[in-house]
Amino acid sequence: RVFGRNAAAVSEALRGAMAHLPVDINPQPPRRNSFEVSLVKEDGSTVELWSGIKKGPPRKLKFPQPETVVEALKSSLA
Repeated sequence: RVFGRNAAAVSEALRGAMAHLPVDINPQPPRRNSFEVSLVKEDGSTVELWSGIKKGPPRKLKFPQPETVVEALKSSLA
């Protein structure tokens, strides 16, 4: 549930920042106990915007602030 709530918050922030970009949550089965956000560009390349795999404990460090992911997205698209 924690992963789902955080995924919803991040996807809402991304949609608010860039309404024209599609946002998919878990298009492939996720790794257990991980939270990652990636940008798939038009050419098929992938840019990692956030990875909480090596973060924590505490568990809350595994999840980004939505604003952090939006800023990473904007810098990746610039």
